Amino acid sequence: MNHSDRIISFLEEINKTPRKSGNRGPIAAWLRKWGEDRGYEVKQDGMDNLLIKVPATAGFEKAPVVVLQGHSDMVCEKVPGSTHDFEKDPVKLVRDGDWVRGDGTTIGADNGIAIAMAMELVTSDGAEHPPLELLITSDEEIGLVGANALEEGFVSGKILINLDSEDEGVFTIGCAGGADSKMTVPVASAKAGSAPFYKLIIGGLKGGHSGMEINKNHGNALKIIERVLTDLSALKGFSLASINGGSGAPNAICRDAEAVFSVDEDFTAVLADWAARIKDECGSVEEDFFLTTEEAAAPAEVLDLVSASKILKVIRILPHGVEKMSSDIEGLVETSSNVAWVDISPAEAKLLSSQRSAVMSELHEINERMAAVIELAGGHCDTVNKYPSWKPNPASPLLERCRTIYTECCGKEPVVEAIHAGLECGLIGDRYPGMDMISMGPSMEGVHTPEEKLYVPSLEPFRNFLVALLKSFKK
Repeated sequence: MNHSDRIISFLEEINKTPRKSGNRGPIAAWLRKWGEDRGYEVKQDGMDNLLIKVPATAGFEKAPVVVLQGHSDMVCEKVPGSTHDFEKDPVKLVRDGDWVRGDGTTIGADNGIAIAMAMELVTSDGAEHPPLELLITSDEEIGLVGANALEEGFVSGKILINLDSEDEGVFTIGCAGGADSKMTVPVASAKAGSAPFYKLIIGGLKGGHSGMEINKNHGNALKIIERVLTDLSALKGFSLASINGGSGAPNAICRDAEAVFSVDEDFTAVLADWAARIKDECGSVEEDFFLTTEEAAAPAEVLDLVSASKILKVIRILPHGVEKMSSDIEGLVETSSNVAWVDISPAEAKLLSSQRSAVMSELHEINERMAAVIELAGGHCDTVNKYPSWKPNPASPLLERCRTIYTECCGKEPVVEAIHAGLECGLIGDRYPGMDMISMGPSMEGVHTPEEKLYVPSLEPFRNFLVALLKSFKK
């Protein structure tokens, strides 16, 4: 078995254990056992962050400790109609030419590939490396929760390689900070009328990572369904029973949404007009978009008219998309917001949004704007999971080492960049001052969507570079 196949086999083993964000216990137990079975010292904290200490190989005893870091959880998205249960079913990998993809689901290469890569490196025949600390954080995808709970002294190394980037040959040295807004809005109910009820379904959108793809004009199903419902609300006898959309991950752009409603008039012309309008607005970006309806069971209650109108207006005015581009780095988003998830019923209205910015004062401002919208609606907004930006250090010794070794190994210069997505490096650097950090990884596409896939030809060159990098620390 070659190195690439070994890495993929480790990812397959990892994927046998459910690891949806928020369900961190099972994967933490599996990883702990993996480390202890090999005689490694394993530390585990109250948030199920793990530190697996791998001793130096012969000749590297005097080398500095190097931290290899990734996260154990994954975004769980699937195509409509999939029966996959992320709470209990293994995530299947499908080999498709040069790619590894899922069977209608995300595959968790973000960030299981970090763990798989580290496992392969330290168990390979003839492995040569300095003392390693495999830092595996929990619940990264729902607000860098594990990294935010890291305690002083948990990690001893001062050189950290984050393996949570998605383009081989690209080194990331800075990222945006962020926070999530968890919102509730009070609603009142009314008795459902006798008119038939329908389910409005928005789907086929690309979705994606709200840090990496927020500037690509991908449609947001929640924003679209509000516009359609607002038009329907002008028809005779309209009532709204529910709106649901999003996977619950704050950093995933909403791909699908549905609403249950009733109306006394024929609404086919309204829906046909909106289907054409959205197709025209999105163009080729969202060529698989669809808007459809089906009959729905009549609920006992609906939102009263005041609550329905209020909720639709809240969804409309919540900021979504790029707020500001960087004035210093061409093409880099500086500040953005993502309306990620809603669960609205006659009993309650809950919404979730995430905000990012490379400038912490701008992040604070957009957090406050979210709160202002909700307060005007009589609701409550909690700003949670806040994490700092990671300021680039072009003079980093680790960056210079990586540049030199990558050029020698691969025969080309690496790309060095800062990104709008959030990485745990900002929090880790805040927790452990003086940490020299860089982020890198093999190539992936479609993360946070069922189209997530891993580019197999990128694994071998990335692994070879990482091996050479670790060998360079020999003293």
